[in-house]
Amino acid sequence: MKRFTPPEQWQISSLETGAFAHLRELFKVNELTDWPAPQWFSPFLTAINANNIPITFEDDAKVDFGDRYYEQVIFETGVVPTRIENWHDLFGGFIWCLFPKTKALINQRHVQDIAEHGLQKRTKHRNALTLFDECGVVLAISESKWQQWLCDHQWKTAFVEHKHEWGKTIKPFMFGHANYEMLTKPYIGLTGKALFVCVPDEIFCKDLVTQYQYLDQALYEMINTDNCLADNKLLSPLPLLGVPGWHDENKDDSFYNNTDYFRAKRRIRT
Repeated sequence: MKRFTPPEQWQISSLETGAFAHLRELFKVNELTDWPAPQWFSPFLTAINANNIPITFEDDAKVDFGDRYYEQVIFETGVVPTRIENWHDLFGGFIWCLFPKTKALINQRHVQDIAEHGLQKRTKHRNALTLFDECGVVLAISESKWQQWLCDHQWKTAFVEHKHEWGKTIKPFMFGHANYEMLTKPYIGLTGKALFVCVPDEIFCKDLVTQYQYLDQALYEMINTDNCLADNKLLSPLPLLGVPGWHDENKDDSFYNNTDYFRAKRRIRT
């Protein structure tokens, strides 16, 4: 399979689908005419790392890593090394702005795991942290049926028959910055990892900033207290192009007939 490569140049057309609607609303990303510098994020940042150091973004080429790993640099200095003119790191910046408490906690968990197990051994916990950080989608739900349908791969039930309920009893929030990067050139097969967060009905009536603040706190507690990312077990595959409103082609219900993409759940033989 050919390795995915995002657009080489800055182009607003890559951010026009519904998947980027939150970034357009909260950051006016559609008004940018060129790559923003790392410092561009400063007005949007409230994140403080576990060492009580405010998070800042700096050009990756100017950061002194020494013998430290990426996560250790963030933990010890508050500096997030950010490659300029790079989609992956750009979207990573947005996630730090939107989920500051959760991102700081994930950074702390990485560093703690490295201190205990070293860099060479990838534990289940660190794998889960990385997978969610790169590919996670937070699905805020007020009714448990959504988790059952989507975990059971009942795609047409969730995406077609109950499409009108999206935004009312379920709403998706991107966490994985790699998802955003790959959605700049969407392709059949693009799949994220869903984590379900139960919310009260009234959350869906709140403004977008309030919704992100609520979810950031909820995620922080789920990871810190409930240890929901001890491993990958609670992360469920989610075909990103099937999410209502995220991809123009899914307006036609026949889009979901592609069973190579919208696969039935594999049954475990007993």
